[in-house]
Amino acid sequence: MWLFSGQVPYAMVSESGKVQVPMAYVPHLGASLYRTLLHLSHQLGVRVDEVSFDTFSPEELEHFMDEAGIAGGYKWLKHYEGAISADELANYHEQLWKAGKTKVAVSCLRTAELELTRRGVPVHRVVPTRAGVISVIHMLLRTHEMLHFKDTQIAVQMMEIDPFRELAGGNFSTDEWQNAEIKTMEKLLRYAKHLQGSLKTAGPGRYVIFTTRGNLQEVTRDYSTIPDLDEMFDIRADLVTCGIGIGKTAYEAEIHGGAALLHAKERGSGNWMVFFDDKSVVGPLGRDEQLTYRYDSEKLQALSQLTSLSVMTLAKLESILKKRGSQDIHAHDLASHLQILPRSARRILIELESKGLAQVIREENPHPRGRPRKVYRIILQS
Repeated sequence: MWLFSGQVPYAMVSESGKVQVPMAYVPHLGASLYRTLLHLSHQLGVRVDEVSFDTFSPEELEHFMDEAGIAGGYKWLKHYEGAISADELANYHEQLWKAGKTKVAVSCLRTAELELTRRGVPVHRVVPTRAGVISVIHMLLRTHEMLHFKDTQIAVQMMEIDPFRELAGGNFSTDEWQNAEIKTMEKLLRYAKHLQGSLKTAGPGRYVIFTTRGNLQEVTRDYSTIPDLDEMFDIRADLVTCGIGIGKTAYEAEIHGGAALLHAKERGSGNWMVFFDDKSVVGPLGRDEQLTYRYDSEKLQALSQLTSLSVMTLAKLESILKKRGSQDIHAHDLASHLQILPRSARRILIELESKGLAQVIREENPHPRGRPRKVYRIILQS
């Protein structure tokens, strides 16, 4: 778990999307702000309406002033969401100070304090109290306990394996068929033992492993990659298509595993998908085009009723656009991400356009003799 000293470094790491462990930061309200205001009022004689603040939300600061019984309240506040630069905060405080509207700046960001000091602007930084830090640490420890319980959730790995592709020329006897299946079972039993789970068959070429969320999370490196089946268990990864289901009960996990397997099969042999208990789907594991999408979005359910597209298709499209960082896409790009034919992708875009959820913004001609490609801007709003 990661503990940050404040909102800005926490937001910078959160927005990067690269850290999946639990994170928290120490808030600057409560005793931290009381200490700063007491110093300003009792030692420097500065009123609250002569102070410029940053970071806090208006609601937080108003509630704090009411609780503290400070009449009149504050006048100057720079609120922001996520990360912000020290220069932007320093500019805000400096302009008010130079205009004679404030006597001192109160900042929650260390780099902003240093920049204001460099510019000669009187500044005080709200520093977290010892009690505040301990409180957040206790919260993180409770989170750890909750995650430990979560790691013991039931997880089901549903696999389809085609070992018969390895048999010479596709011509083989029933004995060779049985031998291939027995060898596959032996390898999977070793793999199931590694997961501290149990193995059962679910029809020709289909196998189910019952284990725990924590064990699968470990072997897939937090559901980001496929286990090294070739090296450790002599199982060719390109012959394995897998769906992982997480659930509160074995039944729910198995249902989710089956749904994840269907998603994986859509993308072909060798793909792995995960279906979590919060109805989110992640995958394919180990691929650059890995997506995350949800089934329980009320917005997407409303759009599905408006169009002829399924919630699953709309969820995938939303995830693709978010990952690309752009609402603009053409049929060939969409087809590549969805692993479908370009004409199928064009049908999706045309359907969205007909319902006012997409519009053609330009045409591109990557090949001089080819047909121009329409670039659509997607607006997924019901």
